[in-house]
Amino acid sequence: MNKFTKLILFTLLVVTVLFSACKKEYETIQTIDDNAIQAYLKSNNINLTKSTSGYYFGVLTPGSGDVLKNSDSVYYSYTFKLLNGAILNQTSELTIPSTFLGYTDRFTIGGQPYVFTPIREVLSMLKRGGTAKLIIPSSMAFGRNGFESIGVGSNENIMVDLGIYSYSKRHEVDEFEINKFIANKSLTMIKDPSRARYSISTPGTGTDAITLNSTLVVNYTGRYLDGTVFDSSADGAFSSVLSGLIKGWQLIIPGKLRAGGKMRLIVPSDLAYGSAPLDFDIEIVSVTN
Repeated sequence: MNKFTKLILFTLLVVTVLFSACKKEYETIQTIDDNAIQAYLKSNNINLTKSTSGYYFGVLTPGSGDVLKNSDSVYYSYTFKLLNGAILNQTSELTIPSTFLGYTDRFTIGGQPYVFTPIREVLSMLKRGGTAKLIIPSSMAFGRNGFESIGVGSNENIMVDLGIYSYSKRHEVDEFEINKFIANKSLTMIKDPSRARYSISTPGTGTDAITLNSTLVVNYTGRYLDGTVFDSSADGAFSSVLSGLIKGWQLIIPGKLRAGGKMRLIVPSDLAYGSAPLDFDIEIVSVTN
């Protein structure tokens, strides 16, 4: 046997040993995960089913209607928790996420993309209105490195509460989110036939009536329903013809405000930019016809 052949055999032996060691370590982590999950389920008297790939799941409410396909749009909710109950991340009823069912396993956390296949697989077991619970072992979640910035330690198993809302249309979700927002804030608002809501604190004293052709100087703050400000102008620098602004402003402002007027306006997504309801504070600084 020449030196070259011996070198090849030695290299293969080293690779085999390293691969076996890595495989053994991975299997050990799986075993540790599984033992911890089973102990948790037993101590909390929770009955979940173990999938063939190793995560545990249970359908709490199956939902109703047609079986959902991967190409169907769904409005869904999730709450990520540690097994000790500490919440890591969760959706809000004021900004309900939506996507195609087939894409519900994709997340961006801490600026990094993650794919949690068990979430899509469990959501695929539900119909609209359904809820479920699953536990993802650490080897299928954040592994030995964990995710310190959101509170996940090394080899932490993750529990996820899941749900698919019964709504299938954006306007239905808008209505739910807006009603929830108004109730949470104890607001008193008028509902326009357009489904926008408004409250007028000052109607204004200007002499010129506002029409779609009016040029307005406006101070405003625009927020998502979770309070995030996406745009604002407070120094009288913003000017536009009303017909060039979003539909919600066009429908509500004329006949209700004049120069000096102030209102709070909540518009559904179809009267804004199409993606979410928006909450505005509006002051009409001046009107030019």
